[in-house]
Amino acid sequence: MGVEALEKRSVVERAAPRKKKTRQPVKETAARLLQKVTPEQAEETPAKPAAKKNASRAEKPAKKEAQKRDAAKKEPARKEPAKKEPSVKKENSEPRQPKRGRKPSQKASAPIGATIELSEAGKARQEKAARPAGRAKKSRVKEQRKTPVRIIPLGGLLEVGKNITVYECMNDMFIVDCGMTFPDENMLGVDLVLPDFTYVQKNRDKLRGIVITHGHEDHIGALPYFLKQINVPVYATRLTLGLIENKLREHGLYGKVKLVQIAPRETIKLGCMEVEFIRVNHSIPDAVALAIHTPAGVIIQTGDFKIDYTPIIGDIIDLARFGELGGQGVLALLSDSTNAERPGFTPTEVTVADSFDKLFKQAGHKRIIIATFSSNIHRMQLICEAAAKHGRKVAVSGRSMINAVAVSTELGYLKPPNGVMIDIDDINRYRPEDIVLITTGSQGEPMSALSRMASNDHRKVTVTPDDFIIISATPIPGNEKTVGRVVNELMRLGADVIYERMYEVHVSGHACQEELKIMLALTKPKFFFPVHGEYKQLKRHASLGLAMGIPTENIFIGENGHVFELDGVSVKTGEIVPSGRVLVDGLGVGDVGSIVLRDRKHLGEDGLIVVVTTIDGTSGEIVAGPDIISRGFVYVREAEDMLSEARAIAKQTVQDCVGGRMRDWGNIKTQVRDALSSYFYGRTKRSPMILPVIQEV
Repeated sequence: MGVEALEKRSVVERAAPRKKKTRQPVKETAARLLQKVTPEQAEETPAKPAAKKNASRAEKPAKKEAQKRDAAKKEPARKEPAKKEPSVKKENSEPRQPKRGRKPSQKASAPIGATIELSEAGKARQEKAARPAGRAKKSRVKEQRKTPVRIIPLGGLLEVGKNITVYECMNDMFIVDCGMTFPDENMLGVDLVLPDFTYVQKNRDKLRGIVITHGHEDHIGALPYFLKQINVPVYATRLTLGLIENKLREHGLYGKVKLVQIAPRETIKLGCMEVEFIRVNHSIPDAVALAIHTPAGVIIQTGDFKIDYTPIIGDIIDLARFGELGGQGVLALLSDSTNAERPGFTPTEVTVADSFDKLFKQAGHKRIIIATFSSNIHRMQLICEAAAKHGRKVAVSGRSMINAVAVSTELGYLKPPNGVMIDIDDINRYRPEDIVLITTGSQGEPMSALSRMASNDHRKVTVTPDDFIIISATPIPGNEKTVGRVVNELMRLGADVIYERMYEVHVSGHACQEELKIMLALTKPKFFFPVHGEYKQLKRHASLGLAMGIPTENIFIGENGHVFELDGVSVKTGEIVPSGRVLVDGLGVGDVGSIVLRDRKHLGEDGLIVVVTTIDGTSGEIVAGPDIISRGFVYVREAEDMLSEARAIAKQTVQDCVGGRMRDWGNIKTQVRDALSSYFYGRTKRSPMILPVIQEV
């Protein structure tokens, strides 16, 4: 069949009446139609728009392809000067106007790279269709704001420890971790530092539970204090729950709190949010990250983690799940920043095993004492195995260490070789070369077992030159001085002391830079929040996110109490809720504030002066005194002249006040305090705390 015959047949088929079909909605853009019909076919189409549309709908794909091939063959021989090619849209050129009397068809098509003159609406649809698929998808997402979720860190930012984060969506709220930290050197007499729970208490009706990532004190230490105020379910993995149970027993809460055991890859529903547990590696087994599924999108909080392909206890980190979530789309990532300043990868725990083997040989006939974190079950397993290999028995010292060993052994995480464990009361029945003692105190804590050994205050252990001591930990920032002081005291007692700077006896439980990059690459978050660290660490982690392609405006370094509201499109900031620290001193929780600490510091620096005066309530005359008592200011016997002058000044001040008919004892005390403060500073350049006491008889 010739080309002309095919053309006639095509025209006849288009003109022939066809059976009316039910009209179906057509949602095709001009850009898609551009690939279906050639310019010649567009010109041969009858001018009536309705006929053209019906014909184009009726044509079968096979006939269309035949027409295209035939038209392509015919094109060189055609001589129709009256017909023109469709206008090609060039950059910065105006589109050609359509011919008079002919309405341009929005369904017409043209070769790739050319465009038909369209209406304004058609142009808009064509431009939208011509955009790259990725950009078009992004623009659609931008238009879809979702139910917002609020992330509120109440601890763990710009500090090490005291980790607690609140997630809030509509009328639901839950907490991730509830940790404590230890006081710094300026918090005189303080035992523990807790987060401020004020915001959660005000919204306690929304609270659905507490989710714990792992069993370290900076993540579970404040839990009993919180549960005494608000009793809600606690969700955690098996070992973490075992450690929590111990803490609840100490505070009289065991059996009064609902504890729910969750395994990795399991999900719990907390109101409108779902929390998925993901296995990670850390210095304690059973650590997890969290994938929080919210109406606004998926938020991943890594908790403390590292990537260890040869863990001592448990399985390797579930990188596959992080990758799956990243492929599905992650709204935000909250990632551990502890080691963000350290390049490379964190060494595996196996390297410590090699070091222990060498050091056990080096110790020879000496007794070995190893100080480490009480929750480092991996390290205790290595110590037990090394002791068995070298024919030694293992004893444990320190309350928290004893509890951790008991829980981890009962639950099957710590598996010491048969017969290797003995009670600390039995260590004197063995030769020094037959003993390994695991103890607390790797951070120089004043009341820890190692600190008491260093000060010769331990009831069952006396340090001698026959001891070989290994500190298998790195000092937490701020603890360097206390650790150094303990090391010095142990060396003065004649013991050999090995610590991290001398030997590879410790590896971190936190990810270094390359591992942090892997987490960013797998999850591909839209928004990035460095957490768990001081500002310098958060800042360095933020720069890693920037290097991995996250825009600057999508990276947030926050502070405790700052509210981040995510709606799937943007992050709203600006709101601040109460956050701070609650100090624990003995049984008192929160009754020690900044004023009390200031007074304690004042007392510690310059001492105390107490001025006692007895006054006749009727006449106002001084009956006895003033007597001056000095504590921590000057030694009375060496400063008798100065104190005598101080008594005279106090007496004269009281007489002047009474002579002026002043009967307000508070005002008289103020006058005495000011007069003595000025006198003592002039004589000593010190400002002791002065407490005037007036007794009325």
